[in-house]
Amino acid sequence: MTYCVAVTFRFEPDARESFIRHVLIQAEESLKEPGCLVFDVWCDGENANEVFLYEVYDDRAAFDAHLASDHFHAFDATVAPLLSAKTVQTWDSRL
Repeated sequence: MTYCVAVTFRFEPDARESFIRHVLIQAEESLKEPGCLVFDVWCDGENANEVFLYEVYDDRAAFDAHLASDHFHAFDATVAPLLSAKTVQTWDSRL
């Protein structure tokens, strides 16, 4: 059963360059994890201060391992002060 995570980040204009730099590194590191199938970073063409992540994992356990990783903790701590909002949605493939 695959597990999907969608995260929307909003940040102030002066934080964009820093956030983009860090999220691209996060995507690269995440794709090296066992069980991480997709980690896409999407920018909003209408709103330069918003980024959307689309992540797919083998299962919830693979996502939990991602959340426990050192690179996730470093990313989360680094970008938290840059954010004005963050929303997370999850889905699994059980029907």
